[in-house]
Amino acid sequence: MANPVVQAAVCTCSFGTMPVPLQVTSQQTVTICGVPAATILDGAPMSNVSTFGMCSNPANPTVAAATAAAMGVLTPMPCIPATVSWVPGCPTVMVCKRPLLNNSSKLMCAYGGVIQITVTPAMLVKTP
Repeated sequence: MANPVVQAAVCTCSFGTMPVPLQVTSQQTVTICGVPAATILDGAPMSNVSTFGMCSNPANPTVAAATAAAMGVLTPMPCIPATVSWVPGCPTVMVCKRPLLNNSSKLMCAYGGVIQITVTPAMLVKTP
């Protein structure tokens, strides 16, 4: 079962070297347990999804150039996400007229990376 995503959920990229927290900017009025709920519009590079450290995808032009300069040895370069939108989201649950983001959604990077939610704040709550 997919869970709703809120501010500070942890995202990872298949070609990045470190996880980053999601920043919710699409709306600030609807909260879940006092934390802003994320929508599929919370996928903008750097404002919602910051750098994943180093990128190792050869489809990234900076990685390709550095790898070519290193005579074909894969050379990771600083990650600058090139994201579009989360899919599919949860089209049946709207937050301020925008589909809710759930933890089964994926965010594609133009360079081929797949960004996903790996930890939500709800996963960190210990139940008795």
